[in-house]
Order: sequence, then structure tokens, then C-alpha cells
Amino acid sequence: MLKSTRIFKVKSFFLLFAQAVRGDIKDFTKGNIDKAIFLLAVPMILEMLLESLFAVVDIYFVNKIGIDASSTVVLTEASLTILYSVAWGISIGVTALVARRAGEKDFKAASDIAMQSIFIGVFFSIIISIIGILFSKNILMLMGATVKIANENYLYTQIMLTSNLVIVLLFINNAVFRGAGNASIAMKALLIANAINIILDPLLILGIGPFPAMGVAGAAVATTIGRFIAVCYQFYHLFNGKALVTLCRKNLGFKYHLVKNILATSAGGMFQFIIGSCSWVFLAMIIAESGTEAVSGYGTAIRICVFTILPAWGLANAAATLVGQNLGAGQPERAEKSVWRAAFLTFCFFAIVAFTFFIYGEQLMKFFIQDEPAVQAGTLCLHVLAIGYVFFAYGMIITQAFNGAGDTTTPTYINLVVFWAIQIPLAYLLAKYFLMGPLGVYIAIGLAETILAFISIYIFKKGKWKLIKV
Repeated sequence: MLKSTRIFKVKSFFLLFAQAVRGDIKDFTKGNIDKAIFLLAVPMILEMLLESLFAVVDIYFVNKIGIDASSTVVLTEASLTILYSVAWGISIGVTALVARRAGEKDFKAASDIAMQSIFIGVFFSIIISIIGILFSKNILMLMGATVKIANENYLYTQIMLTSNLVIVLLFINNAVFRGAGNASIAMKALLIANAINIILDPLLILGIGPFPAMGVAGAAVATTIGRFIAVCYQFYHLFNGKALVTLCRKNLGFKYHLVKNILATSAGGMFQFIIGSCSWVFLAMIIAESGTEAVSGYGTAIRICVFTILPAWGLANAAATLVGQNLGAGQPERAEKSVWRAAFLTFCFFAIVAFTFFIYGEQLMKFFIQDEPAVQAGTLCLHVLAIGYVFFAYGMIITQAFNGAGDTTTPTYINLVVFWAIQIPLAYLLAKYFLMGPLGVYIAIGLAETILAFISIYIFKKGKWKLIKV
């Protein structure tokens, strides 16, 4: 009897998993909360895992051609903060607005929001492209690259900045699908992009077969091609009329009032990312003073962390969607229960990750990089950051819950205090005045994430986010 019960549970799990991956349309304002989290989180977790693969695959192959090339990738990623802040900010606002309209069952309004958000994304991406064409070398040197590295590898930075439209559209379109509860489409778009990137990276970076050896620039070309095809896949689903949110000729007109609403809701999300990302830029600049090996080790360690954090962002995005849809349906208590449940699941996951970093940190670093000083620098980073991981789980989920409710202002202020008033000054003091070097930066990161979690929990319990109108 016990054996048959276990078999039934395993079978039920795989059936539910298959349903989540297929993306069956479902009303997430009703039924079991755990099931709703699972159906949304599975494709979102897979989406985030796939998103993190871009960075991991690129750095894996780029590391094979030299330390200067890998430093270029790390510094370029840091310089892309403005682009990512715009894309991330708009996607936060779009998810909140689309989810709220989906909860209200007003899918026509959700479609209008999707179209206007695309217009906004195109406008910003044109500005970034112009900057990339004209100032790619200057940007690299501003980030701390030597003249030699900037002259030899600026093409990678130039390609990434010039082709930024595909990054922006990928973010925005997936935000639309997530807000509507069509997370499976977002996942499949990233699957397509990554499959192409994984195939093209070794071919274009190393010059396998008839392909030219483009070096680090090949990584940028491969990533851009993969993302472009993924965006085409997204637009197919947005225009074919089968998804909950669909686009047609009626949506193509410019609607000022919607653009204003999207920007107002997204502004907080943009500033959240700018605040956090600028903090990372300052931290990278502090570490850069310790040498190329420290930068390479730190960059590789952070990419490993991203690979583990982004799956948790899947749960956070699921919580944001559930908050938005349930507030739209007039069910704030169900929205709150969804957040606490998602936070607990993330806590359990991060506890496992932290244990893995402590035990296998050095082995993880050696898989991606061979330079021994860089390996040791990265291993130290993983060990220190692991301490704050379990606390970060609650901060991550609750921050996204605020965003899902359309309250993007609260997490913006939290980020401002934690990252700029605490993390940056503390990192500088520990690294420079207490002569701790990169270790001081790592300690500052871990402490800041822990403080963020406690502040977020305190404000969330007050419940003002339930009253936000968007």
C-alpha cells in the first residue's frame, strides 16, 4: 500500500511538471497555492537557469583564450548596468501591470500594456546602441581595463552594446508572458537562445571548422544571434492570437497615458537595478586594484553565484505574478500566503547551495578557470557569500512581492540604504583602510544582503503593499 502511494505521488509530480512545462492556461487566483507556485515557478526557474547559462557558457569558452579576454567579459557585463536597469525596470513594471489586469480578467488592457512597453524598450535601446558604437573603448577603460585590453577586445563591448535591442525585447516580452501566467513561453524562448549560443560559442570563439576564430568577439556574436531568434519566437506567440495576451493592429498606436503609467510603475524597478548594479560596479573597481587575477576570480565566482541565484529568481517571479493576479482578483490574503510559501521554499534551496559552496567551492572554480591565484580568489568569494545566502532568500522573494504589487518605490529605498549607505562604504573601508583587499568586499556583500532581508520582512509585515493601485 505504501509503495503504491509513493508511485502515485511520483507520477503526480511528473504529470504536474509536464503541465507546467507545457504551459497549460490556468487561473492562478483559485485553487491550491502550492500547486499554483509550482506551475508558475517550474518554467520560471528553468527560464532563469537558461538565462544564467549565457554568462556561464561565454566565460567557459572565453577563459580558454586568455585572462585578458575573460576580464573584458567581466568588465563589459559591469558596464551594461544601464541597459539591464532599463530592461529589468520595464519588465518589473510590465509584469505588475499585466498580472493585475490578468487578475481582473481584462486581457485587452494587458495587450495594450505589452505593446506600449515594447515602444519604450526600442526608444531606450537606440540610445544605448549609439553610445556603444562611439564609446566602447572608453567604457572599457573607465571600468578599469588597461589600454592594451581595451584596444584588443573592445569589439566584444561594441557588439554587446550595439545589439542591445534583442536583450531589451527578450526581457520585456518575457515579462508580459510571466505576468499573464504564460511562463512556459518565456522559458522556451530562453531555451532557443541558449541552444544556439551553446552551439555557436565554441565555433566562433575558437574558430572550429570553417568558422573564423573571432576570439572574445565571437561570444558577443553568438549571444546576439541566439537572442535575436528567441525574440522572433516571442513575437510569433504574441501575434498568433493563441496566448492570453496577444498583439494586433489595434495595439500598434501610441498611447501616452499607458506609457506614462508603465514608466511610473517601472521607474522604481529601474532605480532598484541601477542602485544595485552601480554598487557592483564600485565593488568591481575596488577589486580591480588587486590585479587581473582577482578580477577574473571574482567575476567567475559571481557568475557561479548568478547560476544559483537565478533559479531562485524563478520562485521570486512566481510570487510576483501571484501577488499581482490575486490583488487584481481582490484576494490580498491569498497573495500574502503565496509570498511566505515561496520564501520558505527559496530558503531551503539556498541552504543547500550554501553548503555546496563551502564543500566544493574550489572544485567549482577550477571547472571554469585554470589560473591558480584566480581560483583561490574566487573560492574565497564563494565561501564568504555562502554565509548570507539563507537570509538573502527572504529578501529576494519579498522584494519581488513588492514589485508584483506595483509598489516599486519601497524596494528602491531599501536598496538605496543597503547598497549605497552600507555596502559600498563598508567594502571600501574593509578593503582599503583595514587592508583586507577582496575579502573585505566579499564580507560587505554578505552583510548587506542579510540586512536587506530583515528590513524587507519588517516592512512587508506592515501590509501597505496590499493597498497599492496600478
